[in-house]
Amino acid sequence: MSISVIVPVYLSAETLPELVRRVGGALDAVTDRYEMILVNDGSPDSSWEVIEREIVGRSWLRAINLMRNYGQHNALLAGIRAARHDVIVTIDDDLQHPPEEIHKLLARLDASTDVVYGTPLAMQHGVWRNMASRITKSALKGAMGAEIASRVNAFRAFRTKLRDGFVDYRSPFLSIDVLLTWSTTRFSTVEVAHSPRRIGQSNYTFRKLMTHALNMMTGFSTWPLQLASMIGFGFTLFGLGVLGYVIGRYLVLGYSVPGFPFLASIIAIFSGAQLFSIGIIGEYLARMHFRMMERPPYVVRSVMGVDRAVPDRPAGTQIEAGR
Repeated sequence: MSISVIVPVYLSAETLPELVRRVGGALDAVTDRYEMILVNDGSPDSSWEVIEREIVGRSWLRAINLMRNYGQHNALLAGIRAARHDVIVTIDDDLQHPPEEIHKLLARLDASTDVVYGTPLAMQHGVWRNMASRITKSALKGAMGAEIASRVNAFRAFRTKLRDGFVDYRSPFLSIDVLLTWSTTRFSTVEVAHSPRRIGQSNYTFRKLMTHALNMMTGFSTWPLQLASMIGFGFTLFGLGVLGYVIGRYLVLGYSVPGFPFLASIIAIFSGAQLFSIGIIGEYLARMHFRMMERPPYVVRSVMGVDRAVPDRPAGTQIEAGR
């Protein structure tokens, strides 16, 4: 089995040397054919300079430098398209996923499984981060249409062949986990350790996770549109009920419902429902607009590696020759 390890890099200059060392040791223990691809996602610190130092003398280490910050999943897509081996492993750059656990994912990747997620025994995050993660995974469940969405993690292993299912994907809004469902339904999980973050803070804030959840719901699922339809149908029934109440009151008591507050309340309820539904439709139109613009998910500034290979798919555009 040959392995490509993809790492999206952002604000991790301090953790990169240890990460490279530990990943190399972990891969040496399971195979003699492997590579590690570091994708610098427009990190404003000295991450790229650290990568340039670490790559010296390591023929198995490659790097891609993106033009700016595009997001974790976009950086992963750049690395996935550049992978050269049979199995891809994705891992974060903060060392919360111990590289020494990679062998557990590979062992579970058998003939009946195409994708394996490393599910932490205990999450080492704060209350708000854990809450936002649960909400995001609920949105991911609707987009993936699979129960395993509740156990999805950035620490994953899958067969490189799966990328053929999204080889021509061109959109700045993406989720690697959803794209994998375009190629397979054979998912599995394995329990792994999860270490506390020793350096810095997570780049995924509550707001960013909520934005990611919204992108998944409106970019890969029709569930919000179905919700808008259900709300419209529900309020239609409610309106018929109010009409029946007004007519019945007039027939029984001889006068209709008095007062402006009643009328204003009904108008406010229906207006709110209409604006909510229009807002959902607007989100879908915005995504259609960006896709029609054919805005790429990432643009490559430079690459480093033995063969100076760059992602050869049309979604990434090389601007500057490799070093």
